Amino acid sequence: MGHRLSRIITRTGDDGTTGLGDGSRVSKSAPRVMAMGEVDELNCVVGLLRCESLPDGVDAFLAEVQHDLFDLGSELAVPGYEALKESQLQMLEQQAGLWNADLPMLKEFILPGGARPAAVAHQARAVCRRAERSVVLLHAAEEGLRGLPRQYLNRLSDLLFILARYLNQQAAVADVLWKPRRQD
Repeated sequence: MGHRLSRIITRTGDDGTTGLGDGSRVSKSAPRVMAMGEVDELNCVVGLLRCESLPDGVDAFLAEVQHDLFDLGSELAVPGYEALKESQLQMLEQQAGLWNADLPMLKEFILPGGARPAAVAHQARAVCRRAERSVVLLHAAEEGLRGLPRQYLNRLSDLLFILARYLNQQAAVADVLWKPRRQD
């Protein structure tokens, strides 16, 4: 960032538009702006998850994810800019493999819940899927966008699901199993 933001209230968005990093102005309801907002909300929920008591290494990993999400957001905010790297995608896959290694195989669908940190991880997963859908819509609306942001969000949502199960396991709390056809 070349200069610091000292004036936050500018009134320039009062007309329903917002500025992108390339200087252009677009509607706040544009697919690009919607995707930026969804990624921002995801980053907020990941920050909330980091406020929980977490096993060793999880907070540091989630801090990296938050920085990655800012990189992803910068790609959305500046058309044509590329900030995410393939190595960031690989980091998600490697960590997912580590956390998933000792989890029991799933034979049932699970409900969001269990230990509080796991429930917040499930919330982050759901928000991540929404952000992914927004990026998919943006890809449909604009040509020339690369696939890495979409791939990153897809991997991250999978990782957050695995993390929720890992957090339940670390807290010695069972995943909440879905019970279809239950009787009242």
